[in-house]
Amino acid sequence: MKIQLLYFDGCPHWSAMDERLRQALAISGSAETVDYILIETPQAADEYRFAGSPSIRLNGRDPFPTTSDGFGLTCRVYSTPDGPAGAPTVEQLLAAIWKFNTE
Repeated sequence: MKIQLLYFDGCPHWSAMDERLRQALAISGSAETVDYILIETPQAADEYRFAGSPSIRLNGRDPFPTTSDGFGLTCRVYSTPDGPAGAPTVEQLLAAIWKFNTE
């Protein structure tokens, strides 16, 4: 599985996403590496169809699609069991990894 973590410099939540993603990968037993993609310009945000920071892609797809059509250097908010957050929970990431591993 190809895993990408997209973020912009100064994003306050990308390190939490990275830590939770690594925890989910460890729990799943996956030895996959994470490719980090720094989005630096609005043009790059458009090119990568960047829905906000932090974002992940599993096999090129966002496991947490948004309803927004806009792309840009913005913070992203995820719906979690505890309410809105800057990153999905470990459990949400684990579920996404398992789903994409079986496709």
